[in-house]
Amino acid sequence: MTAKEILRDTDTKMKKCMETLLREFGEVRTGRAQPALIEDIHIDYYGTSTPIKQIAAVSSPDPRLILIQPWDSTAIAEIEKTISNSKLGVTPTHDGKVMRLSFPPLSAERREEFIKVIKDMAERGRVTLRTMRRDANEKIKKTQSEGHMSEDDRFKAEEEVQKMTDRFIKEIDALLDKKSKELREV
Repeated sequence: MTAKEILRDTDTKMKKCMETLLREFGEVRTGRAQPALIEDIHIDYYGTSTPIKQIAAVSSPDPRLILIQPWDSTAIAEIEKTISNSKLGVTPTHDGKVMRLSFPPLSAERREEFIKVIKDMAERGRVTLRTMRRDANEKIKKTQSEGHMSEDDRFKAEEEVQKMTDRFIKEIDALLDKKSKELREV
């Protein structure tokens, strides 16, 4: 493997780590009702586990409400049961055609719990990035020891891996700050 291939592979892995972290952050409830909170919840739709977003239109007309409009109204009972059993902490109501999820404002204690959760998520992301850095540096050292890379190239490649790691860690910190501010908003 060349240094460029190792760097490209590491960059791709770190980007995937960031995408995963973004998705996890999106699932943490802030003071607003966001369709992302429920889009990936799976329901049993005619014997198949199907995400809600594939069988219904999900929207948020105001900050405290999510509307779910299934294209097949027979699925509404199963959606209601699944959401009631989920960890969202909301009780769905429906009129036979449209389901409404009304989100109450978060208490101060709950906001602080969520902030701790996202801090843990961010730290797991940082640890994952550092592990990827270590793996990339080991590949670089192995490539150099096999004679496919000079010592100067090894140092340059390791420096690039470190810059990449620093850049992604800064992104994680920025995401954490943004999400913390959203959670603190009343």
